[in-house]
Amino acid sequence: MEAAPGPQEKYHLITRNLQEVLGEDKLMAILKERELKIYWGTATTGKPHVAYFVPMSKVADFLKAGCEVTILFADLHAYLDNMKAPWELLELRTRYYENVIKAMLESIGVPLEKLKFIRGTDYQLSKEYTLDVYRLSSVVTQHDAKKAGAEVVKQVEHPLLSGLLYPGLQALDEEYLKVDAQFGGVDQRKIFTFAEKYLPSLGYAKRVHLMNPMVPGLTGSKMSSSEEDSKIDLLDRKEDVKKKLKKAFCEPGNVENNGVLSFIKHVLFPLKSEFVILREEKWGGNKTYTAYEALEKDFAEQVVHPGDLKNSVEVALNKLLDPIREKFNCPELKKLSNAAYPSPSKAKPAEKGPKNSEPEDVVPSRLDIRVGKVISVEKHPDADSLYVEKIDVGEPEPRTVVSGLVQFVPKEQLQDRLVVLLCNLKPQKMRGVESQGMVLCASSLGEPRQVEPLDPPDGCCAGERVYVEGYEGGEPDDELKPKKKVFEKLQADFCISEDCVAQWKQRNFLTKLGRVSCKSLKGGSIS
Repeated sequence: MEAAPGPQEKYHLITRNLQEVLGEDKLMAILKERELKIYWGTATTGKPHVAYFVPMSKVADFLKAGCEVTILFADLHAYLDNMKAPWELLELRTRYYENVIKAMLESIGVPLEKLKFIRGTDYQLSKEYTLDVYRLSSVVTQHDAKKAGAEVVKQVEHPLLSGLLYPGLQALDEEYLKVDAQFGGVDQRKIFTFAEKYLPSLGYAKRVHLMNPMVPGLTGSKMSSSEEDSKIDLLDRKEDVKKKLKKAFCEPGNVENNGVLSFIKHVLFPLKSEFVILREEKWGGNKTYTAYEALEKDFAEQVVHPGDLKNSVEVALNKLLDPIREKFNCPELKKLSNAAYPSPSKAKPAEKGPKNSEPEDVVPSRLDIRVGKVISVEKHPDADSLYVEKIDVGEPEPRTVVSGLVQFVPKEQLQDRLVVLLCNLKPQKMRGVESQGMVLCASSLGEPRQVEPLDPPDGCCAGERVYVEGYEGGEPDDELKPKKKVFEKLQADFCISEDCVAQWKQRNFLTKLGRVSCKSLKGGSIS
């Protein structure tokens, strides 16, 4: 019989892959005396997606460490959060969450009998709890309540009082669920520190707080129920999983904001302690990794191709989703799913109120694309597959740009050449160096992959505007907001024509001197 883990081993299981722990000393002190009591709560709002496997994987770790785990279906919170779950759908959505979360846990081998499941309304409407809400409201300032919910509660121009109650209820849950610790994403940090500040004022103990990192979605930003392109639904068909993974952001050599790699790190590796890259023999055959760091290193050095990474994740993910799809294939759960999340045409009309703003036009003129001249090219100090370039785009100082072109374009071919640069992406760090733009390149669709930087017409100067035919007049955004996915939506229709001209929906990329092109990759994509 396998020996029970000791306090140090339990501590490792509980905290591995977490971004932050508040109360480490208290956690270790409890583990030396008894088993830890912990809860994870989820507001029953949008449909759970594959990112929910990240907390589920940690629940499995908690059970391996001997913890007593409670899962809270926070139905009242879902309503308080700007009515993300309408009152008439609250019961249906809570039932949907109960079924789908349990199906997820079963698919990764977590024994349900070792878990305690509870709904918020099972105790949050009691006389004692309600009195504590009033007691808390008498000591919490409006400023602190708003600040605590800033990363979690939907922010609107005219916030409702319900959103200010949300953090207080989450703090009180720690006391009423009789736990030592609460687990959540790092976006919950302000609520956790709010709880640490205010629970003692009611005579209740300060709890330990465990925080997961926020896992990037398929487009490189947070995976979100409200952004269809950023997530894979738990009930998506296999062909939909393939389609979404194919479009996922996974730039060769780039391990920053890579949702595909993050899913392997936080879900697939902890579950199996290994990951297999599936590929044809001519590309090296299958390779098994027993440490995530080794896989990340090989991807950064472009030993592992993004296509092979995506295909391997697709196979592993479908193995997790198959039992969930099978469970929800029964008439009763199909009916529940449709009732809890009715299509917009079947949903009840909203109450009259202020009109929503018109949807934003996603048009090419919103992109700030310019001709740039490469002034210098150096290898990235921490990544063999990346160049760090200084590029003149007509501004007082050249921009620093990081690009994964080492494998495709020799350094001397980049030096002093003209390129096409997307200038209004939000700057982001790539292996520690902030990149202030993206060199647009043509890419072949077949294997082996070929990449060529786009070429502006001869005679262009650094800083000249590049535009799409018919969209010459619009003003570009100052900065493209990652959550809006403007570039990603437009990029889906970028292509190289049969005569090697860069296009969007068959309209040419132009400068005042003519068409933007590439040397040879006809029919390719642009990234």
